[in-house]
Amino acid sequence: MPIALPDAHGMAVLGLTIVALILFSRDRIPMETSCLVILSLLVLGFQMFPYRFDGRLIQSAEFFSGFGHSALVTIVSLMIIGKGLETTGALQPLAAIVAKAWAARPKLALLGTLICCAVLSAFLNNTPIVILLLPILITVSLRNRLSSSAMLMPMGLATLVGGMGTAIGTSTNLLVVAIAADLGMRRFEMFDFTLPAVIVGSIGLLFLWLVAPRLLPEREPPMADTSPRIFKAMLFVNTDSFAFGKSLAEVRERTGKRMTINRIQRADGLFVAKLPSLIFQEGDRMLVADTRENLKEFERLLGVTMHDAAGAEAADGEFLPSAGADQQLAEVVVTTGSPLHQRTLNATQFRARYKLLPLAIHRARTAPGEVSGDFEDVLLRAGDVILVQGPRSNIADLKRSGNMLVLDGTMDLPHTRRAPLALGIMAVVVVLAGAGILPIFAGAVIGATVMLISQCLKWRDALSAISPSVVMIIVTSLALGQAIISTGLDTFVASLFVKATGSLSPTFIVSALIVTFAIVTNIVSNNAAAVIGTPIAISIAHQAGLPPEPLVLAVLFGANMSYSTPMGYQTNLLIMSAGGYRFSDFMRVGIPLTFVMWIGFTFVLAALYGL
Repeated sequence: MPIALPDAHGMAVLGLTIVALILFSRDRIPMETSCLVILSLLVLGFQMFPYRFDGRLIQSAEFFSGFGHSALVTIVSLMIIGKGLETTGALQPLAAIVAKAWAARPKLALLGTLICCAVLSAFLNNTPIVILLLPILITVSLRNRLSSSAMLMPMGLATLVGGMGTAIGTSTNLLVVAIAADLGMRRFEMFDFTLPAVIVGSIGLLFLWLVAPRLLPEREPPMADTSPRIFKAMLFVNTDSFAFGKSLAEVRERTGKRMTINRIQRADGLFVAKLPSLIFQEGDRMLVADTRENLKEFERLLGVTMHDAAGAEAADGEFLPSAGADQQLAEVVVTTGSPLHQRTLNATQFRARYKLLPLAIHRARTAPGEVSGDFEDVLLRAGDVILVQGPRSNIADLKRSGNMLVLDGTMDLPHTRRAPLALGIMAVVVVLAGAGILPIFAGAVIGATVMLISQCLKWRDALSAISPSVVMIIVTSLALGQAIISTGLDTFVASLFVKATGSLSPTFIVSALIVTFAIVTNIVSNNAAAVIGTPIAISIAHQAGLPPEPLVLAVLFGANMSYSTPMGYQTNLLIMSAGGYRFSDFMRVGIPLTFVMWIGFTFVLAALYGL
């Protein structure tokens, strides 16, 4: 029997879906922009060319219903809860344990880290987990002379493997569960697909522990030459300094002759000879290279500053640190894609934006050029390390933002007395949803509300946790999914799939769905793949006379396999930048891991559902 082609609206939606997938795979176009373009075209098309589905006129305003969809509400609420855990430092004890374990037993520590990442990701968004562990593992690798290449990517991929385990593990899971329920399927509960995820995920973790490190070549991370790090700093002389009016010989004697001055700069860019009899004047600058500890010691002994106090006080909007115990030092690494990469500190308005004072710079071996003047005008390269000073809270905000890599050991991780409360709130949400007492979306909303009322986090932090790109991709994907169903496009694609696989076993159909969406999710958003694939899977099940659950789970698991490309998932990009990986490195590990998970889920789903 020939398959009926979609009507004009169906073909238009098919074309728009292809355009959306292309736009979503373009890194140069902001995700929010792509989503708005697709959403606008969808609304405009159905407004100008009305369409009836089952005798009902499709209203263009219906495509905005995703903003109020229970899946989006749940995802946003869980983002806020995760931010509460992060802000209160609830995961700090785990971070400390991980750091100690790596120093003692690296091989077993890797296994423990992978298991912890997977378990946490089953209940929390994996992005804050990766942001928390990245600087810890990088510092561990530097201090113990271990290969960071062998630990960073396995850690990141372990969070993706663990996220498959529960209905709240990833936004992809939540979308599949919600859409399947909207289409008449029994709603998956919290742990309904945990068993196959644990069975196959355990194999995946063993692969990441035993095989992945052997597949990864030695890569030099941007900060590989930083043990110990030698920073270049400018020491400014003012009238209150010990150095003011003293000779160069007296200044060096004050530091026990430990300080080596590379250059002395006077007003108007004039460099003066480093003669022992030279008398320091107000405004003189000493270019010094040393460790951060020694630089701060020289600053204290000589009464100088590692910033131009006079110039900064005269400029509006500049930030200067105040005295007090709250002041801390931090080392900020410039990575590819960070706001500082290929820019200067002055161009990025670093002081005003982050309320931190840059004190010194460590140049990466690969960075050309010497620092001879004000390093805030130096073009920064990947691997440069900026020594900054500022309040504890500002340094914590910088680390939590995920925009820059702040090396562990330069600051105390945030920890407050509300950390146990934040953990308790998360535990109650999981228990209520797991026991079926409350729907997932209701428990998540209540949990987020309690987080805010109990002041585990402030509204500013809560709003910063909500990713506009995630919200827009979900809304746009839901709108596309609705258009696909309304025009019968899902039935058409399902008919093609059934015709192509009609003579094959149900196990093969499940296997084909898994590998199809495993490929798609590495090219476009995993949420888009899940939203488009779920109605197609249900339609295939109806036409082939199969139970829909294993086919929907095939889409869910396949859409979560974002292992093989850096753009497959946002944490992959973080890992790539911090670890100095290449695109091909993700393929080296991701493709074999995808194959392992694909085969594993094929047989496990077939066995569990009697296919």
